Amino acid sequence: MARLALLCSVVVVSISIILFFTPEYTYIIRSTGNRLVSILSSVGNRNTRSPEKPMLRNMAKSTLRQATITPHRSGARGHSDHGWLNSYHSFSFADWFNPGFTHFGSLRVLNEDRVKANSGFPTHRHQDFEIFSYILSGELTHRDSMIVRAEEGAQSDQFYRMHRGDVQFTTGGTGISHSEMNEHKTDTVHFLQIWAMPWKRGLAPRYHTEHFDEKAKKRGFVTILSPLKGGAAASAQQERDAEPTVAGSIPIHADFAMGAAIIAPQSTFEWTVGAAGTEEAKRKVYVHLPMTKGGGARIRLDGRDGAELGEGDGAFVEGVSAGDGLRVESIGEAEAEVIVLDTV
Repeated sequence: MARLALLCSVVVVSISIILFFTPEYTYIIRSTGNRLVSILSSVGNRNTRSPEKPMLRNMAKSTLRQATITPHRSGARGHSDHGWLNSYHSFSFADWFNPGFTHFGSLRVLNEDRVKANSGFPTHRHQDFEIFSYILSGELTHRDSMIVRAEEGAQSDQFYRMHRGDVQFTTGGTGISHSEMNEHKTDTVHFLQIWAMPWKRGLAPRYHTEHFDEKAKKRGFVTILSPLKGGAAASAQQERDAEPTVAGSIPIHADFAMGAAIIAPQSTFEWTVGAAGTEEAKRKVYVHLPMTKGGGARIRLDGRDGAELGEGDGAFVEGVSAGDGLRVESIGEAEAEVIVLDTV
């Protein structure tokens, strides 16, 4: 019996050694170790995000093999419903704080908001952030604090009734106050509010408002924002001229770009990392799929099965460089309106 027991022990140990060195088992051990390191790091650094583990399946179709793509599921977002405002937070905001989701490069806030008719955000102050609203549906009225209601005159950067395709941009700088109200009698407005950290504080406050064509977005990615010409060292004249590095976009005081596209089912578009207008070569991209089609829109990033996103989901794309092509494939039943936020 003793010899039989010894023989069984040898067999068990041998099988364990074989299992331990198989690729699948090694991956499990590595994943567990990496997750533990991530947890420990987040304790020491409150700016470390800890979304779900990057998926590595179906890499055969990937063209960005050096990149990691980590989904940020809709259910992991913060959520607040105030009745008049129903808001989802991809990053920590207001009374929702998650140390794993504080920012991504210079991207600080991404809220998907729905505001009911005859309500909204009364006059409030912004300072030292670049803030922009991307209208998905409905109507949102932007009004500077110096503009008297019912005496606005023609639409301008200080007063604008925004609709689908419009983007209102605010450089908070040394301080600026405005309101964002849904003054429509019946319809809810659905929009994204996004904040980015500028490359320096104390900038001169300013507004920009632009409309971006729906048909153009259905042909490919349209650049919505790109860095101000002159960069962080821009002269006073360059600040007044407010020229973006990518023509037709809105200038932002950051090494940051935003793109938008509307992709038909079974079609694939490609976002050029850096938008041919940013500064740093090493970059990362946050991709967001807004909730616009009742769950009918889905996308796949870089041909990877593990990088499939549903409405409300986002993804952290890291390890990419300016000029890389990030492929976005529409795999749902409805067209997908996709937002990319390109940062360092």
